[in-house]
Amino acid sequence: MIPDIPAPGQAAILRPGLRWLRFPLPFPPSHVNVWLLEDGPGWLVIDCSIANDASRDLWREAMAGDAFAGRPLYRLLVTHFHPDHAGLMGWLAEGHGLVPLMTKIEWLQARALFFDTGSEMVEHQARFAATAGAPVEYADFIRARGPLYVKSVAPLPRVFEAIADGQDIMIGGRPWRVMTGQGHAPDMACLFNTEDHVLIAADQILPRISPYIGLHAGEPSADPLGAFLASLDRFRALPEDTLVLPSHGEPFYGLHARLDWLAAHHAERLSLLMDAMADSSAHDLLPVLFRRPLDMRNLGFGLGETLAHLRRLQVMGEAVAEQDGAGVMRWRRA
Repeated sequence: MIPDIPAPGQAAILRPGLRWLRFPLPFPPSHVNVWLLEDGPGWLVIDCSIANDASRDLWREAMAGDAFAGRPLYRLLVTHFHPDHAGLMGWLAEGHGLVPLMTKIEWLQARALFFDTGSEMVEHQARFAATAGAPVEYADFIRARGPLYVKSVAPLPRVFEAIADGQDIMIGGRPWRVMTGQGHAPDMACLFNTEDHVLIAADQILPRISPYIGLHAGEPSADPLGAFLASLDRFRALPEDTLVLPSHGEPFYGLHARLDWLAAHHAERLSLLMDAMADSSAHDLLPVLFRRPLDMRNLGFGLGETLAHLRRLQVMGEAVAEQDGAGVMRWRRA
């Protein structure tokens, strides 16, 4: 039986030695889940929430209260570089003398984004959006907003311990297998316990929505949706009775049905784009994938996701793209 959602600063007990914390976020999806695994004299914590005063206060409350049951934060694992997962990694590591565990690519991505804050980076993002057909107003918004990552991430620790796909990590004397996923993040760490059939799924498999899959300015020729779908297939080998612990939403059973839904969801979106594209920019095609107009804050996510689907069609040989005289990339069926 899945317990009720824990109140901020409190923990729900899922199984002996496994606890669930939830931190509010000031942006969608409004919360992030954090997992505690009993480990030697204390707890291994999985993910950190964003770097703000509210999250720090909730960490203090949890560690001083029943959530930690009088036991210390003993180890720290971060699934991927996004601020709602890695934001307080440095603060927790420094405060407790820890070396965080993280895949090498995710660690390097966090370091790169934390220090790449110059005007050249912002201008590069603005040009990328313009190539996708975004209006001039959005490029101006990007320039005025400045770098985002550093605003939600505390100073990062300089030392980490690399983990990798297929590796077994001993937690509380029990092996947890690292399974990495791609697409939402470059090398996101998930953990599977073969004895109890528990999957800590990070953002790879969510119970009600698809994770954000976006094409970004730093790697415009990537195929993140193709990588995501290929990653999903690797989780099909896990048992049907697996308890899935997602980073957003509630724990759930029914892993294989959820994998089927995610694959079908993206296949439908690809089909919709195929029917709609006709010398179209990514910005032109936003209404195909999004029912409501996107404000400036969310336009970048919409463009990134639309571009990821268009790029998947291009890799599949179903679409072609050509730049027009204004420098905007135009998409049509092959």
